[in-house]
Amino acid sequence: MAAVTYGNNPGSARLRVFPGSWRVDAARSYASFSARVAGGPVRGRLGLTGRVRIAQPIEDSEARLTARAGTLSTGSALLDQLITGPGFLDADSFPEISFQAELLVCVPAGWRAVGQLRLKGAERPLACQLDVVPGVRPADGLAASGLAGMTITSRWALDSRWVTRQRIPGLGRRIVMACSVALAPGL
Repeated sequence: MAAVTYGNNPGSARLRVFPGSWRVDAARSYASFSARVAGGPVRGRLGLTGRVRIAQPIEDSEARLTARAGTLSTGSALLDQLITGPGFLDADSFPEISFQAELLVCVPAGWRAVGQLRLKGAERPLACQLDVVPGVRPADGLAASGLAGMTITSRWALDSRWVTRQRIPGLGRRIVMACSVALAPGL
């Protein structure tokens, strides 16, 4: 499997990827968030699973990432219970949060995955900034096969009203999200 380099837009980063089917390495992939509550930061993390198909042309690529809402971890059991409870994520009623990328595009500011974020049963359009991490080591067990892994990072922000309709004193409206997705060939 040979790498293909994309991105000739002035000012945009070049993206070097390996076309084919990939699976998300759940042991090394996660979504993280940061929000301001009462002036202080609250940070947390969710594990990710999913699949990615990198096509030629790259604009036809697809990805589906899924996080289990009940796996959220902030380092505080009380805060985890609050965030996964009915007032926020409502993990019992909506156990999955997913992103279905429908388009990968190079714009002057860099690469974007454009698709739908499904959160609490509602779909919202979302465009994520993407970066392929340079110098990625092959994923465990893949070196013998000659196939290398890739790690893709993304960043975006969402409105806290997408998560809760309740007014939470001191909760900022912007929730900053980031993903680190380690890919291994979908053997």
